[in-house]
Amino acid sequence: MIIYPAIDLYEKKAVRLYQGDYANMTVYSEHPLSVAEDFVRQGATHVHLVDLEGAKTGQTPNLPVVEEIARQTGLFVEVGGGIRSMETVKTYLSAGVSRVILGTAALQDRAFLAEAVAAYGGKIAVGADVRDGCIAVKGWLETSACSLEEFLSQMQAAGVRTVVCTDISRDGAMRGANLALYRRLSAQFRMDIIASGGVSTLDDVRELQRMGLAGAIIGKAYYTGAIALNQAIEVAK
Repeated sequence: MIIYPAIDLYEKKAVRLYQGDYANMTVYSEHPLSVAEDFVRQGATHVHLVDLEGAKTGQTPNLPVVEEIARQTGLFVEVGGGIRSMETVKTYLSAGVSRVILGTAALQDRAFLAEAVAAYGGKIAVGADVRDGCIAVKGWLETSACSLEEFLSQMQAAGVRTVVCTDISRDGAMRGANLALYRRLSAQFRMDIIASGGVSTLDDVRELQRMGLAGAIIGKAYYTGAIALNQAIEVAK
């Protein structure tokens, strides 16, 4: 299982939100590249980036930071947040990003999803952000009527290979990962599933690894020191 330490970007800074609430934001670093370089020192091979401004606007205001991390660290970079056009997909991939994550667009623009998967295959992942069993969209500001299982069935049928599944209720809450959810999904679907939201102890990492999940995202637990990243990476192996 691969550990994806996370950097959420806002105004070119590394920040964290609590359960997607933009009014509840903590700035952890003015220099996201330095954070990514620390990930490398601790043994990370992959990084999960989210453009929080892009998630709301559909633009790429933090592209220079994303490109800097991709070019200078050698990490496998996946990025999400407001990717709603082939132009944006191409922009990120040209900037050295290894994989882009489609969120709102995967639910609301199936023609775009199909075009992106046809063109780029495994370089396209989908974010399944779940609140009360349904998919949340537009930076988690709205909740759709589409259930998580229905959405994942549709994504699998569309040829999506990787899904980042976030339990919003656990995000930034340090309450532990929703192990029951990931156990169910890993049994039900053939896609690579990356767990996100609440991964806050080495036991979380150990249990997700035992389930055979493809990856786990570690965010707040890294920034608060609750998890030593190098230890999490070892446990995940």
